[in-house]
Amino acid sequence: MNTRDVVYSPKRQELYERNRYSPAIRSNGFLFVSGQVGSLDDGSPQEGLTSQVRQAFENLNNILAAAGSSFADVVDVTVFMVDAEKNFEEVWTVVPDYWGEAPFPTLTAVGVTWLYGYDFEIKVIAKLPE
Repeated sequence: MNTRDVVYSPKRQELYERNRYSPAIRSNGFLFVSGQVGSLDDGSPQEGLTSQVRQAFENLNNILAAAGSSFADVVDVTVFMVDAEKNFEEVWTVVPDYWGEAPFPTLTAVGVTWLYGYDFEIKVIAKLPE
């Protein structure tokens, strides 16, 4: 039987257990982080697109930190945006605050029609420090 090495961020374990998925899994030197949205600790959405993007990055950074990592260790990013054509520029005004310096991670941006009441989601793969 496989054992998953789950990483939880502080204060959010109950939220993930209630929704039946893991926020992140350590495997073979990598950290695979589930999509993070702009949710508060109780799971409710942060108000407004810019605030949701900031909260999603804060939630992501908390998981990375819990694994002994940071965004500097991220090698691959996938973002999902509701109405990407309309919202891309607003989202990208927030990204530089969290993205760091070049070289940047790879990126796939996907426009979607629904994100369970959210407008932005980010998932990453990070190489864990040795």
